[in-house]
Amino acid sequence: MDEKGFISIEYLFSIFIVLIIAVGVLFFTLTTIESNKNIENSVSSRLTLDNVANLISQVNANGEGYSIYLHLDSKPGYYKITVEKNKLTIQSWNRKGEKLVMPLKIDSKYELYSGNDYLISKNDEGKIVIR
Repeated sequence: MDEKGFISIEYLFSIFIVLIIAVGVLFFTLTTIESNKNIENSVSSRLTLDNVANLISQVNANGEGYSIYLHLDSKPGYYKITVEKNKLTIQSWNRKGEKLVMPLKIDSKYELYSGNDYLISKNDEGKIVIR
């Protein structure tokens, strides 16, 4: 009887060790997945900001009267882009990112929201206007 009791204690101890290892691996896996999601959201925001900056620079480079449509996709989630002078700022979730663009003639501060369409144009005075 003593031998059977001793074997079952070793068996329970082995199961306990396996459970501890499994919980550790599960925790590590969940942390890695969450980190990957955060990186994906950051990259998505950065790409959106780069796209808007490129479109504004393209309108600025093509001269007066040139305009282009901008569609801000709502797929990555809600975000707001603020355009003022030579700086673009994106705010999404609890993150904030900035991008500087070459000096532009922008008199107003524009706020662009995800899921909307905008027209970026350069008026006769050489100023960038977003509607």
